[in-house]
Amino acid sequence: MILIIYQHPLSDFVPSGRLLQPSRRTKEMEEKQKLLVLYATQTGNAMDAAERIGREAERRACPVSLLPIDQFDPSSLPDQSTVIFVVSTTGQGDTPDSMKRHLSQDWLQAVNYAVFGLGDSGYQKYNFVAKKLDKRLADLGGRPIIEKGLGDDQHPSGYEGALDPWMSSLWSSLYQINPELFPKGLNFIVPDTELMGQPKVIITYHASNQAHLLLSDTSDLDSKAMQVEYARLMSPAKFPSDKSRPHCWLRMTSNSLLTRADCGRDVRHLEFKFHSSAVEYEVGDVLEILPSQNPDAVDAFIRRCNLDAEALITVQSRDVADDAGAYPSRVPIRLKTFVELTMDIASASPRRYFFEVMSHYATAEHEKERLKYFASPEGRDDLYQYNQKERRTVLEVLEDFPSVQMPFEWLVQLVPHLKTRAFSISSSPVAHPNQVHLTVSVVSWTTPFKRKRSGLCSKWLAELDPQQGVYVPVWFQKGLLPAPSPSLPLILIGPGTGCAPFRGFIAERAIQSHSGPTAPILFFFGCRKEEDDFLYSDFWRFHSQKGGVLSEEKGGGFYVAFSRDQPKKVYVQHKMLDYSQKIWELLGKGASVYVAGSSTKMPSDVMETFEGIISKEGGVPKEAAVRWLRALEKAGRYHVEAWS
Repeated sequence: MILIIYQHPLSDFVPSGRLLQPSRRTKEMEEKQKLLVLYATQTGNAMDAAERIGREAERRACPVSLLPIDQFDPSSLPDQSTVIFVVSTTGQGDTPDSMKRHLSQDWLQAVNYAVFGLGDSGYQKYNFVAKKLDKRLADLGGRPIIEKGLGDDQHPSGYEGALDPWMSSLWSSLYQINPELFPKGLNFIVPDTELMGQPKVIITYHASNQAHLLLSDTSDLDSKAMQVEYARLMSPAKFPSDKSRPHCWLRMTSNSLLTRADCGRDVRHLEFKFHSSAVEYEVGDVLEILPSQNPDAVDAFIRRCNLDAEALITVQSRDVADDAGAYPSRVPIRLKTFVELTMDIASASPRRYFFEVMSHYATAEHEKERLKYFASPEGRDDLYQYNQKERRTVLEVLEDFPSVQMPFEWLVQLVPHLKTRAFSISSSPVAHPNQVHLTVSVVSWTTPFKRKRSGLCSKWLAELDPQQGVYVPVWFQKGLLPAPSPSLPLILIGPGTGCAPFRGFIAERAIQSHSGPTAPILFFFGCRKEEDDFLYSDFWRFHSQKGGVLSEEKGGGFYVAFSRDQPKKVYVQHKMLDYSQKIWELLGKGASVYVAGSSTKMPSDVMETFEGIISKEGGVPKEAAVRWLRALEKAGRYHVEAWS
């Protein structure tokens, strides 16, 4: 089960009131004269949109400062003149904690602001955070430059379908408010050749006797760990989640198929053991895995770009002042290792700016013209169809334009960064000591041009052989499903691989029940066919019988919907309606609701079902049921973890 977590766009943006260091205050005052663009990124889209806004500002000779939110001191926000926020929606559309602080209504009275949100209208709360943030900024006295922009992944051009026209309105409105930001006038445009300038990174090549990475007193695994640390610390992506907590290594001990062979779906149960000391985690937590790239693809990329795989390199930002202290130890590593661990060359699609820079290095005229068209507003839709819709990889794009030979510095800056993939943990540290279990569905799809595609991480994990002594680099993080106390009644809804975190919940409560009374659990599971994809069927049945924690005699229950085992489809919400009275009774006893699974229709369908149950069983109008459920959310008793 692959889980995509949308980061709280302002999760660290808390007005703490801490004072700026004296050495920074002058610089902060200078920054006030610039257009400030703040963003938070998890998948890279928010950073890409923010960088596009920054480049468009530079094209108009408008001074701009571009920062991730966690590098900006929130207490200085009222001192800014103009701020653009680029935000994406969180898992449940939660309001960031920083926006819940009690602040005066005139806190931002001197600040002009604009908000652009990135979302997907297929999600339950489309662009909820952008809408909430826009309202909160206005409530604090901020002055909106233009109406908030709402990017939609469902648009034929993706979020750029809204970003381009929004930016056009932004510049004209901003010029009317503060013409001093445009010293050469609104219509002045810096030539592209002058604007592109130099890449933001510097590659330094080292002699072979400078290599200190593979030390004689380190094991192979220790050497790999150092390579991961050094490579990702040197990457221009910075990988803040990597640096905020150390990674560890897990050894795969089991890789078993949960679905029937040849049923059209490949879902795996994977088990790992800690290599050294165990990391503390709780049920509901998330495991991030750094996937391994296909060695053949890496070699093909290095050949295509005329790179020396064995060269020893270090990477650093060209802006040394801002980069000070970012790399505590610059240890040269092999160029191939750096590519393998930081540059996603064969699964992620390049961004629009990649094509713009490519056009400057194309020597064949027809390729240069096509690349310029792709990078232009007129070619936006065609680029989206060629690139994002087809999930064209960096390697494929480079092979489609053979006359382009980009410097390695530009490739390091522009190739999408190799990101960790997040999975819900399906084990309990109490029930499975020193172990971590995952439920992984192998992602596969067909593009509009009938090309077969597979998820990089899920396919790689599914093909690993535990007998080969496989070790995987991982990071632990908190998920959106808090670990419940034994005395808390639970209503769990987890169709498909959404059952993964609840396997850990139930395994842990079963252990807890041996030492004292525990609250009941209602679990609603759904799959297509009983014979094909009834995941963990023996586990659920065992705990629903003979006084188990899911048994009806303990006040709980396990109810499964097989959607395609009969002519009329049956889903989890239908089973919920069948047991609406039991759900209502458990809600009355203080139960918390946990929902996990696909992010498209399921979460909204389940919420509507709860609204109907509350209305029916509580004897109240639908509007009152909606308010009751919203109160349940605000009280921290309704949790959703959804993924694409």
